[in-house]
Amino acid sequence: MTDSSLQDWEAWLHGGSLDQCKAALDALAKYPAHEAVPILQRLLTHPDVVRRRFAVMGLGNHPTAASWQILTTLITQEQDDNILAEAANTLCDFGEAAVPLLVQLFERCPHWLTRQTILAILMDTQPNNILLSVVRMGLLDKTLTVRETAILALGSLLDGVCHGEAMVLLTELSGSSVWRDRWQAAIALRRSQTPEARKRLAALRQDDHPWVVAAALEATLQSS
Repeated sequence: MTDSSLQDWEAWLHGGSLDQCKAALDALAKYPAHEAVPILQRLLTHPDVVRRRFAVMGLGNHPTAASWQILTTLITQEQDDNILAEAANTLCDFGEAAVPLLVQLFERCPHWLTRQTILAILMDTQPNNILLSVVRMGLLDKTLTVRETAILALGSLLDGVCHGEAMVLLTELSGSSVWRDRWQAAIALRRSQTPEARKRLAALRQDDHPWVVAAALEATLQSS
């Protein structure tokens, strides 16, 4: 592929429409990393948040040492939460090496989008003590959506090595005075077929809030 093509794609990334920007990003995914990554790095200096997000997304297509260095520097300097959430998604492409950075980013960044993104990533990749530690932080979050995502994340721990700790937390949450906590706990408990989970769900079917009852009853339908 010619230098003029690379110049055209870079021009689209910096000044084209969003459709052109997406097309350029797709095209750069097919280039060697040593050609594409410098272009994406330059795009990270663009004042437009959407274009910087494209740059971060593009780095995920080239999981090299250079991309890793750019991303690890970015998450310590970037102030925009949309960019940080996208960076978390892209770091996931680097596998286990990214996990400590994601945990640190969760601790450091209180924004709901970044925290929910990291919880979702760890639910898919780390159903163990790492997720449990992040969940414990999420349960203390004052943002409702983060707290509820953390409760749901406990469900992914019920079949693994952290089953006991997850069940203790869900038992506490199922007795919460906040009905939304009990509702999310019922949804999380549906992922387990253990006697303890069934006992908690049976109690929640007697709850005084209809959403909690409906969530608990759904477990009966799933097992029938």
